Amino acid sequence: MKTFFLFSVSAACFFSPFLWRGAGGEASAQEKTDKQNMQVTTQDAFYPKGEQALYTYIMYKTKYPQEAIVNYVTGNVELSFDVMPDSSIKNVKIISDVGYGVGNAVKKMVEQLKFAPAIQMGMKVKMNLIMDFPVKAH
Repeated sequence: MKTFFLFSVSAACFFSPFLWRGAGGEASAQEKTDKQNMQVTTQDAFYPKGEQALYTYIMYKTKYPQEAIVNYVTGNVELSFDVMPDSSIKNVKIISDVGYGVGNAVKKMVEQLKFAPAIQMGMKVKMNLIMDFPVKAH
């Protein structure tokens, strides 16, 4: 009886890796390689020359209204806009403004820009951005 028990235990230890496999000897789910395991690239939309270059461009290239220049208007204009898959800008909305028509001037500048589009699961997609743009109408 002891011999049979030792034989059963040693056989169970030897064959245990094979017992954990499914029918037909295939590996369990943890041992299989995932055929869909691929590298997924995800990135947010961004200005290709960098944020500092964007802010500097908007601050110094915007054609401010004369009334804003006379009043030395400074501050921030907050805009919401969509960066489309083709890099264009759509649906620009002014969230906060410093007045004197400065928000509309900044809006016109941003509408002309090209951003690098957002990428999700390897595909270019539309993304909404909300950004504050510093302004100095001098």
